[in-house]
Amino acid sequence: MTSQTLVTGALGCIGSWVVRDLVRQGTRVTTYDLDDNPHRMKLIMTPDELSRVTFARGDITDLDALLALARDSRVTSIIHLAALQVPACKANPSLGARINVVGTVNVFETARRLGLDRVVYASSVATYGGRENYAQSLIQPDDPLMPKTLYGVYKQANEATARVYWADWGVSSIGLRPYVLYGPGRDQGMTSTPTKAMLAAAAGLPYRITYGGRSGMQYTDDVARLFIAVASVPFEGAEVYNIRGSVVDMAEVVTAIEATEPRAKGSITYDATPLPFPDGQDDSRLAALLGTIPYTPLNEGVAATIATFKQALRSGLLTTADI
Repeated sequence: MTSQTLVTGALGCIGSWVVRDLVRQGTRVTTYDLDDNPHRMKLIMTPDELSRVTFARGDITDLDALLALARDSRVTSIIHLAALQVPACKANPSLGARINVVGTVNVFETARRLGLDRVVYASSVATYGGRENYAQSLIQPDDPLMPKTLYGVYKQANEATARVYWADWGVSSIGLRPYVLYGPGRDQGMTSTPTKAMLAAAAGLPYRITYGGRSGMQYTDDVARLFIAVASVPFEGAEVYNIRGSVVDMAEVVTAIEATEPRAKGSITYDATPLPFPDGQDDSRLAALLGTIPYTPLNEGVAATIATFKQALRSGLLTTADI
């Protein structure tokens, strides 16, 4: 059977990069998203690449519609990324629960009914507790989950859903827990401001990042390639893996921006308050699964991001209003 991947939430940041990388490796892709504007994809994909994607607009909370699309498209694998971010879940908890929890149940139910090999889905570092809850600066794979936000609670529920679908129906799954995603397309969520600072630097404008401290910075393409990798590695069960990336202080992020764009020196600042999570995550269990983990050093990721933003500003795909 020809490989056909369904990507939910495909028009978001991670989704856009996943779709790009799948298309470039020759995989047929169907997207499922409430949005119908692939503006993030246009930052990183050519018109020819976009023409090879089958776009479907739909609501992840509608099981019948999702199941019909997956069946009609002859989907062989699902990468599930559809979700509301932390601020949106706080602003509308009921909607957040419907999309993040019920939507995930619908994805697993679709996989069960179609007899798919597995589901790959996005969890989050937000399933963990605060810095004060852990003895080490890097979260270990078996550290307890103690979410402090509704978003984190919903993601924890998804991890439990995955375990039950494996225990009751044999549906395998792999979840990944990103931390601070950065790169082209990262324009929403509580940790998006480092990327917005890179856009400001590309435009020659000042910007203040809304937090500081140490955190795990993860380049968009690296995370996308991880989702694709775990979709095909030999595996049975229901597991969730941490992602590390570059565990750095916000001062190092600013230095990387200034190294790429010297005219930004002194114009990119940040709040000293750290994120309410430990510094980063230990990814040794993921390394054992995959052998090699995609990794772009911070300086290279920042440079690539600013270069993409400069081109997008010149072409009109982005404007200073996007900052």
